[in-house]
Amino acid sequence: MKLRLFLLLFCCSSLLAYAQVDNGVFRMNELRNPKKRQVIQIPDVNGFQTLKCDLHTHTVFSDGHVWPNVRVQEAWQEGLDVLAITDHIEYTPHSEDVKVGHNRAWELAQNAAAENNLVFIKGTEITRNTPPGHFNAIFIGDASEYIEDRAGEKDKDAVTKAVEQDAFIFWNHPGWQVNNIEGSYEWLGFIDELKKEGNLHGIEVINGFGMHLKALDWAVDHDLTVLGTSDIHNLVKYDYDLGEFVHRSMTLVFAAERTPESVREALEAGRTVAWASKYLAGKEEHVRDLFHACVEMGPAFYKRGDRNYYEIKNNSDLYFEMELNSGDGTGKVTLFPRSAQVITAPAGQQSLFYEVVTAFVRSNEHLVVELLLK
Repeated sequence: MKLRLFLLLFCCSSLLAYAQVDNGVFRMNELRNPKKRQVIQIPDVNGFQTLKCDLHTHTVFSDGHVWPNVRVQEAWQEGLDVLAITDHIEYTPHSEDVKVGHNRAWELAQNAAAENNLVFIKGTEITRNTPPGHFNAIFIGDASEYIEDRAGEKDKDAVTKAVEQDAFIFWNHPGWQVNNIEGSYEWLGFIDELKKEGNLHGIEVINGFGMHLKALDWAVDHDLTVLGTSDIHNLVKYDYDLGEFVHRSMTLVFAAERTPESVREALEAGRTVAWASKYLAGKEEHVRDLFHACVEMGPAFYKRGDRNYYEIKNNSDLYFEMELNSGDGTGKVTLFPRSAQVITAPAGQQSLFYEVVTAFVRSNEHLVVELLLK
């Protein structure tokens, strides 16, 4: 009884100590959202750091609904390493209320990004009519001279402005108007020309809540860097059901260092995988290396009859659904973030092949991995 009374008094006094009275105002600071940064656990891949990057976001300085510092706060809280604000050049629907300034979002957010240990990359979205559509340019200089006129005859000149600044340029959401504009979701002559001239470097395969499957094939066939982005306009928490499995869509960049220069080098080398919570998309070699960096196959720990039991562990915050492709083993395996499963196989079997049905390496092809059995 005395112990219960002591614990009750201790708890009450602790709460009162936290909620203080200040000149007649009862301060309830315990109700505030705790300021903490989520840690997204993804191992290094082949000696490169795995950086979590969102390279396509918007603010009120184009058609977004938040101030630039909010984008920084969200990115920090969600555990991102790299952020680019890429407001539209040609589309500024808030112009009656917010003075148009194509450099202004960068100017307002750069100090906050530095204070929160975010790699902040200057960018913009060149917003041409579809087709050919929209292009993100990152690592840009002064954006004030970019072309606002959307006339078709100025499409090339609009992109050339970014080329002149040695920007990294990628084609955004190629299939976004597939149901409205016939022929827009194709490998267009304009796109082919940019690529042949060396002025198109990447392509969005994942944009927000959509995976543009044909874009993945184009990335593979035309040696373009695979990008995944949120293209967020509203609050991230408003659009995404953030939780154990759900993060904003982003690009995993395998960089030598956590610097703008290393991010640029990795993008140019194509060392990326697009990530949308449960789904991955990328060139096969990068998706495969990422999988093996995350997944650990343990030795047999038990034998029953002629079958061995093995533990397979996911050491990351990624999610993998696997279906048996070849061999005699457990038919389906789901590796939840930071978890393990048990699979079985006949004693003496050397390996199993699984199709990772949540990892795309082509529009109609999933990653197939070999698990060695010991």
